[in-house]
Amino acid sequence: MIRSRLSMALLASAIPSLAVTPAFAQDHDAETHYRLFIGDHAEGMIRAVELDDGASAGTFALDMTPALTPSASGRTVFAVQGDAGKVTVIDTGIAFEDHGDHSDLTVTEARLLPGEIAGNVPAHVVEGSGTIAIFDDGTGRVSLLAEADVLSGKLDPVMLQPGGPHHGLAAPMGDYIVVSVPGEAEDQPRVGLKVVDRQGQQIGDVMACPAVHGQAQSARVFAFGCKDGVVIATPSAGAAPPVLQHIPTTDLGEGNVSTLKGGTALQFFLGNFGPNAVVLFEPGRDARFRKIDLPTRRVDFALDPAHARNAYILTEDGQLHLLDVIDGAITKSVQVTAPYSMDGHWRDPRPRLAVAGEHIAITDPLQGLVRLVGVDSFEEERTIPVEGVPYTIVAVGGSGATH
Repeated sequence: MIRSRLSMALLASAIPSLAVTPAFAQDHDAETHYRLFIGDHAEGMIRAVELDDGASAGTFALDMTPALTPSASGRTVFAVQGDAGKVTVIDTGIAFEDHGDHSDLTVTEARLLPGEIAGNVPAHVVEGSGTIAIFDDGTGRVSLLAEADVLSGKLDPVMLQPGGPHHGLAAPMGDYIVVSVPGEAEDQPRVGLKVVDRQGQQIGDVMACPAVHGQAQSARVFAFGCKDGVVIATPSAGAAPPVLQHIPTTDLGEGNVSTLKGGTALQFFLGNFGPNAVVLFEPGRDARFRKIDLPTRRVDFALDPAHARNAYILTEDGQLHLLDVIDGAITKSVQVTAPYSMDGHWRDPRPRLAVAGEHIAITDPLQGLVRLVGVDSFEEERTIPVEGVPYTIVAVGGSGATH
């Protein structure tokens, strides 16, 4: 099923490019530009570097090591500093303007936007339907913002209180938000999911999803990881609320999904499944889950938005693996770092992945490097030295027309 959708996606993407090539060549110059934003493990610092030559694109001082979440547009990066009780936002300096047959690319200086989004213990940042939701673990509140307001300096989010404090999440879906539900006992920190409206009022019943953690969007569908399966939230026609459905993973053996990534050109999800496996999940298939065992424990994984069938998985032996999501199999592996054991604290400095055009960018904290592996060659092509202890990483950018 994914194979037929891939063919259609490739065909659809080819048609516009053929149709506009002559005019595009006459009126526009094409440019590709990517920036990497790297959070330091040892100090509150984000360092931005240009992918093409490794030059600095800015250094931004924060209160603590941040968790980084890019917006869907790539215009902003949200730097979550949970223990410091704040979220700050970086204007990446890379913007695209859609013109139907092409997009214009504008590159300016990256900058730390003034102000901050204050909270008790802000955590998950989730974007959907043009709305950015920030869940505060310390209070259970949800802050809702539009990226345009953030860029214009209007840091005045709509605040909802759908439940009590817990390590939760909120996913905007049109006029509704899917939010996690805390349990009443300490050993049940999260028991399920519910739908609320934009005033925070519950719509319908709670869908059981024990220990819910992790979410992703693919097409218009959200998926959430549970201790015993996955819950999908599918939008309804008209003004009706999204429909929640629980799909068990009990036949896959021991393990559960707690981190998810969503496909872009194809509708699928890739999730972790215990420490030594990942699982492909396709809501539209009868056999929805395909488990892929890994040679050693998983460190990080990422999807390639431009190469629809590619996923990349780094394991603790320092190997990077190419997973073909169509075939559900690892097709290539390459040694990229020294081993990074998964024993120890979960916050210990270990590599993280980001995809930037034709490269997979991998932080190597102990060596002070970002390693760049070519998507086609699947070999390390060069490195970028980075000050401090490079840890978290996101990539923004793409190709567009310049005038």
